[in-house]
Amino acid sequence: MNRSVRFAIGGLAAGIALATFTTTAQAQERWTMTSTWPDNLDLIQIDRHWAELVNKLAGDELEIEFRAGGTLMPGTEVFDATETGSIEAAGDWPGYWAGRNPAFSPLATTTSLFNAVDYLNWIQQWGGRELYQEIYGQYDMIYLPYGITNNESGFMGRTPIESLADLDGKRLRLSGRDQGRVLEQLGGSQVTLAGGEIYQAVERGVVDGAEFSTPGVDYNAGFAEVVEHWSVPGWHQSASVFGVMINKDAWDALSEETQEKLKIAADATMAWSLAWSERGSTEGTENFIEAGVEIHQLSDEDLAHIQEITNEVIVRGACEHPDHAKVYHSMISYLQHYANWRDVSVPYNMSRSFDNLPDLEAIEACL
Repeated sequence: MNRSVRFAIGGLAAGIALATFTTTAQAQERWTMTSTWPDNLDLIQIDRHWAELVNKLAGDELEIEFRAGGTLMPGTEVFDATETGSIEAAGDWPGYWAGRNPAFSPLATTTSLFNAVDYLNWIQQWGGRELYQEIYGQYDMIYLPYGITNNESGFMGRTPIESLADLDGKRLRLSGRDQGRVLEQLGGSQVTLAGGEIYQAVERGVVDGAEFSTPGVDYNAGFAEVVEHWSVPGWHQSASVFGVMINKDAWDALSEETQEKLKIAADATMAWSLAWSERGSTEGTENFIEAGVEIHQLSDEDLAHIQEITNEVIVRGACEHPDHAKVYHSMISYLQHYANWRDVSVPYNMSRSFDNLPDLEAIEACL
């Protein structure tokens, strides 16, 4: 082979390699993702964990640039931004969107109902995942639930809440539509505040007490500096779900293989988030105790009363919107079905045994 032929073949090979590289580089999708959480709230770690895992699993096909909440837009605007395609994705807590559709409330959390394992079971095996897609799909979005935390801390403040009688007349920061309705029937009033506003609201006496997240998150937010009393358990949010909203057009632009990698990353992050939050809750509790915060445990009688009111609120809310009814019908059907195994495996079961659930037939009548 003469020199000119070798040169031509070599040039052809280099050209093919360059063309392949250029095509790959051009084919890579680049997403902007933000969150409802600013950098100073630990819940942002769940969003970051998923975005970083996606970049590891699908980095040659998709690169996500993650920006903390508030750096691109206020956290309240991420839903609209994702829906319209201004950004491709945003981490969220579904309950923030309950004003658009009340079904977002139980997709985020429940009052005195699901714990973290219940959400995990329901999402993975009892039809929950499909309901997230159905509700978010109404807004041209795909939703991947990827974070679960167990029950939240409970109310913290400068005055003790030792029993339900102490809630009477109290102004309490509380998230969630159903949660607020239960609190009102217990004599308290709901105050809506962003997470970053809670510290100063408690410090200045704007509210009598507040809840935000799990003990680890609450401690790292500085609450031990301004509270003296802590009422447990966190009945108002017996568990919480977090996830990522993805613009439908951005999702459809991905290959099926890449979409599958995003789902795998979501499932992996979900398992990680539960262990991460439980470790943080343990250490956070230790830190609150060391800081001198006094813990007050509600009685079994008080918790039973909360369950009765919760059941009424769920049924009433279900009859106000068919999507709300559909989600709760699925949840309670799961609890009844799972009871066949759950209740015979006591004390080693992973879910709370119930002797008083919302009326499934009443909810069904609202569908």
